[in-house]
Amino acid sequence: MATLTAKHQITWEKLPEDFILSDDTVTNINQPALAAALTDSLEAGGIVTPKTLTITNYGICATLNGKTVVKAPDWGYIANISITREEVIRSYTPQLQGEIPTIVMEFLSDTEGGEYSTKPTYPPGKWFFYEQVLQVPYYAIFESREGALEVYLLDKWKQYQLQKPDNNGRYWIEGMRLYLGVWEGTRERRTGYWLRWWNEDGELLLWSLEKAERERGRAEEEKQRADRLLQQLRAAGLEPEKSGNQRVTSLMRRQNND
Repeated sequence: MATLTAKHQITWEKLPEDFILSDDTVTNINQPALAAALTDSLEAGGIVTPKTLTITNYGICATLNGKTVVKAPDWGYIANISITREEVIRSYTPQLQGEIPTIVMEFLSDTEGGEYSTKPTYPPGKWFFYEQVLQVPYYAIFESREGALEVYLLDKWKQYQLQKPDNNGRYWIEGMRLYLGVWEGTRERRTGYWLRWWNEDGELLLWSLEKAERERGRAEEEKQRADRLLQQLRAAGLEPEKSGNQRVTSLMRRQNND
C-alpha cells in the first residue's frame, strides 16, 4: 500500500526482520511513570479493548522513498488494530496492521530530543514524521518539570496547529472522546505534574489504585451503616441472630431509596 505526495512516496510495509531497532536509553527519568499512568487510567476505565493498542517507546513504521523509518513516541494510542496483540511484536505499521494512531506524545528531555524537528530528509525529524508521513491527528508535547503541555491538531491542510485549552485547561481529543490535561499530585512516590484523562462529563478517569481505594472506602461506609442499623435493631429489642441481617438489608434499601 502506497501514498504519494509531491515529494515523497510513502509505503506501509512490515518492519524487516533484520532491521536493527535503536536501543537508545530513556533520557527523561519520568517518562516510564508518565506513560504508565496514561495507560493505567484507560485500562481501569474499561476504555482499552483487545483491539486497542497503547504504546510506550515502541516503534511505529513507515517506508519513506524506499527507506524504512521507525519512530518510537513516548506514548501513543491506536483505537483499532487489525491484527492480534501477539502479532505486534517489534513494531507497528499503520494502514498495514491497523489504524493511524489517534495521538502520539513526546515528553521533553533534559537535552534536545528533536520533538520539534521538521527535518524532511532521511532520517526525518519526529514532527515531520508524525505530521507529514503518518499524519497523526493529535501530537502532544509535555514538559513534566513545569507541567507545560502543548497539543497540536492536524488541520485540513495536513499541518499541525497549536490548540488552545478549554476553561478547565484541558484539550478535547476527538478520536478518544476524552479530555487531556495536566494534574498535580502524587503517584507511586513521585510528586509532580502528570497527564490525565477526563470524560465528556468532566469526570476524572481514576488510576487503578485510586479506583480500588474508592471501592474500599465505599465498602467501609456500607459496613459502618450496617453496624449502626444493627445497633438500632438491638436497641429496639430485636434479635439480630434471627432477623438482623434481613432487617438491616431492608432498612438499608429503604434509606438508599430515600
